[in-house]
Amino acid sequence: MKLRRFFAVFAIVTICSSTIYAQQVQVIDKIVAVVGNNIIMQSDIEEQYMQYRMQGGIKGSASSIRCEILEDMLFRKLMLNQAELDSITVSDEQIDSEVDRYIRYYLSQFGSQEKLEKYYDKPMKDIKNDLRDMLKEKQLMEEVQRKIVEGVNATPSDVRDFYYNIPKDSIPMVSAQYEIAELVKKPPITLDEKLAVKERLYGLRSRILKGERFSTMALLYSEDPGSAKKGGELGFKGRGELVPEFEAAAFALKDGEISEVVETEYGYHIIQLIERRGDYINVRHILLTVKVSPEALQTAYNELEYIADLIRKDSITFDEAVKVHSDEDDKTNGGYLINPVTGGTLFAAEDLDQQVSVVINRLQVGEVSDPVPMKTKNDKDAYRLLMIKKKTTPHKANLKEDYALIQQWTMQKLRQDAINKWIDAKSSKAYVKISDDYKDCDFNFDWNLR
Repeated sequence: MKLRRFFAVFAIVTICSSTIYAQQVQVIDKIVAVVGNNIIMQSDIEEQYMQYRMQGGIKGSASSIRCEILEDMLFRKLMLNQAELDSITVSDEQIDSEVDRYIRYYLSQFGSQEKLEKYYDKPMKDIKNDLRDMLKEKQLMEEVQRKIVEGVNATPSDVRDFYYNIPKDSIPMVSAQYEIAELVKKPPITLDEKLAVKERLYGLRSRILKGERFSTMALLYSEDPGSAKKGGELGFKGRGELVPEFEAAAFALKDGEISEVVETEYGYHIIQLIERRGDYINVRHILLTVKVSPEALQTAYNELEYIADLIRKDSITFDEAVKVHSDEDDKTNGGYLINPVTGGTLFAAEDLDQQVSVVINRLQVGEVSDPVPMKTKNDKDAYRLLMIKKKTTPHKANLKEDYALIQQWTMQKLRQDAINKWIDAKSSKAYVKISDDYKDCDFNFDWNLR
């Protein structure tokens, strides 16, 4: 592992993991390094080292890994020192919002505040304070790092230079990639179907009010697969974690109280408040969804079959059909599927949804599929047509087909170069003292050691 390639992401990604996420490590603690007014403890290095071991990705000797960890921490502290010199600040509101987000995540993992406090052997107040300190450091470092790479851009000349400097036998292979567009038909749900579900849910609510257990009703009838097996219980949630209609109804309840029927994008719910702790609530719910009727589904299928026939006869283009007939929001961008990993429209074969993969394997570029069943974002049945708009074959990266990808690689290198240059400049001027225990480390940077 080369730290010159490692610093740009590691220092920001892992800063919150040390004290909160790791179990306490029993070591004889001492200061091993000082950067300006910031210190690094032996326990900090040991905690990070134990995390590496748990993740199973360690390569190299224990001493070399500890040296790499120390140098990464020196970089973090150098950024904090710079934040102090530049008088960079972050607002309490920003920090508190992040603390709440992390606490909600931890509560969802541990199941209760008691379990969280027992695991860390600390009251919630101390856990929050630890988080607040670390998240403040994280945001300060992000701001310093943002300033370091500010203005770094990859010009076409930079991209070409980067590409032509790659040894020919080291040019990466790019797997086959696809651009895929869809035309979606969402069958309508009638008022009678909605009313039937609401009446059924009111019937369950009436039974609960007469003495039957909410958790039993949820187990038997709720259509939320994640919570039904737990008696409908969702665990502690804070504001902003639930859909607005559900959240408004849930936070308005008193302990043990059962809501009226609540409609959300997922269907209809009744909610019972189990417990409130400050800004967090634990509720259970029963969800009933409104099903698309077989008749409506068949109508959607028939419509798409007719549209596909028009496209094949060149009576209308696929793009025109998407604009006129698609019921999905992506009609405004031509119906292109968006890769959630990259945010772009290109998909490697392994990134495709299995059902989509099966369909496009039978298609040529520009050929429209037959109607394909799908689930919408709120888990409703629908149909869609698919078309491959573009397909590349596996090949060595080249500027013509893969310019955007090579530009991304170039930007990563330029930003890393800017960070390395900044470290070289700042580490030679800052006050840095490192324990003799680490004098044999083969650091990548001259830390102006004293």
